Amino acid sequence: MPSIIQLLPDHVANQIAAGEVVQRPASVVKELLENAVDAKATDIKLIVKDAGKSLVQVIDNGAGMSVTDARLCFERHATSKIRQAEDLFSLHTKGFRGEALASIAAIAHVEMKTRQDQDELGTHIIIEGSKFVSQDVAVLPKGTSFAIKNLFFNIPARRNFLKSDVVEQRHIIDEFLRVAMAHPNIHFTLYHNGSEMFNLPQSNIRQRIVNIFAGKTNEKLVPVKESTDIVSITGFVSKPEFSKKGRGEQFFFVNDRFIKSGYLHHAVMAAYEGLLKEGCQPGYYIYLDVPPHTIDINIHPTKTEIKFDDEHALYAILRSTIKHSLGQFNVAPVLDFERDPNLDTPYDYKNQEASVPTVQVDRSFNPFAEDRQQRQTYKKPDTSHWEGLYVGLKHDTETISPPAEIHFEHEEVTASLFDEEESRHEVAKMFQIHKKYIVNPIKSGMVIVDQQRAHQRILYESFLVNMTVRQAASQQLLFPLTLYFSRTEMELIAELEESLVNTGFVFETHGADHAVISGLPVNVSESEASIVLEQLLGDLQDGIPENSFSQNDSIAKSMAKSLAVKTGTFLTEKEQENLVNGLFACKEPNVSPFQKPTFITMRVEDLDKKFAL
Repeated sequence: MPSIIQLLPDHVANQIAAGEVVQRPASVVKELLENAVDAKATDIKLIVKDAGKSLVQVIDNGAGMSVTDARLCFERHATSKIRQAEDLFSLHTKGFRGEALASIAAIAHVEMKTRQDQDELGTHIIIEGSKFVSQDVAVLPKGTSFAIKNLFFNIPARRNFLKSDVVEQRHIIDEFLRVAMAHPNIHFTLYHNGSEMFNLPQSNIRQRIVNIFAGKTNEKLVPVKESTDIVSITGFVSKPEFSKKGRGEQFFFVNDRFIKSGYLHHAVMAAYEGLLKEGCQPGYYIYLDVPPHTIDINIHPTKTEIKFDDEHALYAILRSTIKHSLGQFNVAPVLDFERDPNLDTPYDYKNQEASVPTVQVDRSFNPFAEDRQQRQTYKKPDTSHWEGLYVGLKHDTETISPPAEIHFEHEEVTASLFDEEESRHEVAKMFQIHKKYIVNPIKSGMVIVDQQRAHQRILYESFLVNMTVRQAASQQLLFPLTLYFSRTEMELIAELEESLVNTGFVFETHGADHAVISGLPVNVSESEASIVLEQLLGDLQDGIPENSFSQNDSIAKSMAKSLAVKTGTFLTEKEQENLVNGLFACKEPNVSPFQKPTFITMRVEDLDKKFAL
């Protein structure tokens, strides 16, 4: 029987490996940025076109490569980071598996330019689908430039699975910011379709965070610092009052490498216990420095998951450190540069003692003497000729003739509000149970309505109609409202602006980190505006739908969820009646926008069966 197992050709093996390493353009960005950081670069530029589908280029001023290294770096399992197996447990660099460049070259057109500082000339290599097209000597600046063009050109099935440009660009920005936050000592710049999106100069950690998220980030941050034999913790957490519904600004870095850890996230949430509103998430930017031999970072292809030797101790240290910092920030001295100098004590009076006030009494003062003098000067009016006051009054009154007939307006009752049978008895009233359900009697039994889901359905259909007809009512604000967001959130708002205007929002101006709103939807109060937009941005973090109907549907669902009356809210009889009538006036009253039942019906027969047992 002939053998059926055979070795795969290199180009096929590289394409298979690319499936693990390169899932989307953001994967290419991550690998190239990490290589630039490992090359000791101090200035890194990322240039992207068409969300990475046409071009991803990373230019650095790092160490560069020799002619031999430039050719060898595209081979599988070729790396400068590992010499023996023990090196896997003492890694201080980013890339180490030696598969990234080989995998990228297998599915794209690659152009590399590199030169070392001591060399006069550099190397220019062009590769298309793992095939070397050319290798030339060229005059180049120090460092390396990787240009990845036409990603997935030879794997059209993989290219078809890519999302819209908006979604892919957001993933690229996420990877860029993670690397930039891990290395504040490097100057990072991001260009997309020819326009500069981020320019992050060399700085410390706090300045880097503020430069990225802008707005009022600086006043939200609480410093966190602790050093033990197990771990050294630095970074910042946000104050509880600045918590948000979404989980956008949450970052863990272990040895300058971004990671995701639900276990460590639980430790942070435990430190905030009792300080957050229900459903809110704090922001945190935490940097952990642990001995390399106590972690294993090679358990996931993207290296975003890490296994710790002693997770329980790390959990306890992180929780107590954050709890201690949150307890201190209210009493810590703060330099207030906006204080009013007029409230300071003048230097002339600073060291002087306060004078004791004296009490002076006028012993000759007699209040009754003044009163007696006033009584003496008062004169009674002369009433001797009082008849003269009424002269001519009788003549005036006689000229006024009384009306012949006086008519009074009255409202005629034409019919009673209720039928005679119904008016004899008290009209059945609806009532609220546990501030959650509304019970409404009907002929066959009763209807029990979930007030939150019912209101969600009413608001959802109302927003959809407004966005479709584009005639939403808006309440103008006396003073425009300025809301601050991160740059990525401002991009989302700019993309959703047309749909938000159709719901009733009126945007006056835009900035890099803020939006000025001069009008709000009728059912949105000024205090709820930021909550509604934050909830909307959190719901759409995974991606904005491409077609307008799905986009409007997502916005309507998010706003309905934010503005609907919550469980635990007391409703008056009139509010209960309006809610029930509004629900049954909807096109689909049976379910909420999230396909959950809004009401149930219980018949009298069902109740009779219960009592018959």
